[in-house]
Amino acid sequence: MSKPPSTWKGKCVADANFTSSNCNNKIIGARYFNKGFLAKYPNETISMISTRDIEGHGTHTSSTAAGGFVEGVSYFGYANGTAVGAAPRAWIAVYKAIWDGGIAQSDALAAIDQAIVDGVDILSLSFYFGNNSLNINPISIACFTAMEKGIFVAVSAGNDGSAYGTLSNGVPWATTVGAGTMDRDLYGILTLGNGVQIRFPSWYPGDHSPRNKPLVLRECDSQEEFLKFRGYIVVCKESYDALSLQKYYSRDANATAAIFITDEEAVSLDDTRTEFPSVFLLLKESPTVIDYINNSSDPRASMEFQKTEMGTKPAPMVNTYSSRGPSPESSYVLKPDILAPGTSILAAWPSKTPVSDNFYHFWYSDYNVLLGTSMATPHMATPHIAGVAALVKAVHPDWSPAAIRSALMTTADALDNTQNPNREAAYNDTATALDLGAGQVNPNKALHPGLIYNASAEDYV
Repeated sequence: MSKPPSTWKGKCVADANFTSSNCNNKIIGARYFNKGFLAKYPNETISMISTRDIEGHGTHTSSTAAGGFVEGVSYFGYANGTAVGAAPRAWIAVYKAIWDGGIAQSDALAAIDQAIVDGVDILSLSFYFGNNSLNINPISIACFTAMEKGIFVAVSAGNDGSAYGTLSNGVPWATTVGAGTMDRDLYGILTLGNGVQIRFPSWYPGDHSPRNKPLVLRECDSQEEFLKFRGYIVVCKESYDALSLQKYYSRDANATAAIFITDEEAVSLDDTRTEFPSVFLLLKESPTVIDYINNSSDPRASMEFQKTEMGTKPAPMVNTYSSRGPSPESSYVLKPDILAPGTSILAAWPSKTPVSDNFYHFWYSDYNVLLGTSMATPHMATPHIAGVAALVKAVHPDWSPAAIRSALMTTADALDNTQNPNREAAYNDTATALDLGAGQVNPNKALHPGLIYNASAEDYV
């Protein structure tokens, strides 16, 4: 990496756990902001007052936006390959304003203001403060100033989908990002004793794959159920809103293996990070397993994990959690603007931070998979757009934020990899502009869009 540009005014602020030597020609700025938080929550204790990331989200989003090439990485065998951010030659400056107990509006404003003064070109924001009117929303106000200074701002649509009107950050002068799936699937395989195989989503990090274990169908309404059937794969009957309790009992009993059935519209990938081998099936998929158990004198099954498939179809799809427009704060503006990958995103992770809080004992990895609009920007999708915007800015340094957004939107893909209109996962229906905006971002096309639509501060007021 070359040295930062001469116009750069930022710096790395030292503290007890972070020194200026931790910065380099990649990370060229690091500051933290907590005065507002400490004033608002005087009884809260911050575990580490430092720019250093101890939670993981900042590391993950930063490397998604602008991480360099790293070969041979994976999440416990899933998604093995070379990791790289959207703009691997871009510099990174970090402004930490979110703490264990939350975030103060004044800290967020101070962080954004400082980034503007330091001379950033792109801002990636993976938080929001509710759907207040534009004239009192701190993100709206700060982003307007950034836009006036020529800074492109990517914000998260939110993770409150799939109903319409759930979108956050509907700021007209920022680029609002929804989250979609990719054509890469991380999964496991359940093989029943009769040879039938069922594929299931999985982030299970362990290396134990049960082979030819007996199956038993139970209510799973107590820890004793699992203790009684140690050595079995316990199939838990679906019961309204009981999944969290079933998981708790199975974990407390150190279950051998389990199959959970959920009535949710989609399996939560975070749920699949269990300490023991487990399968999560939708209610519509469960009859295959239940009928086999009821009709077999010796029902058995095997599980396999750490499977990765590329080129899955259809992709992308708007994911269920991605918030949909319109935004209550500016319902007259069509949002979100664009879709970016936000599901099963593999990116860097702090080596001393557990990859999940689902475990009694901790699992550590230098890379982790996450989902959310932060990644696209809801919340994993946003840094993708920030990174692509950096690429466009490098090719067209005189373009305004509106021109860059125009380039992203007018070149976005409206068709998936089956050459059909993009769909959304919640109802398996054709996606609308309120689901995905203009479509899935296409970085290569965005560099040379042809016609662009510009806008200045005066156009917004």
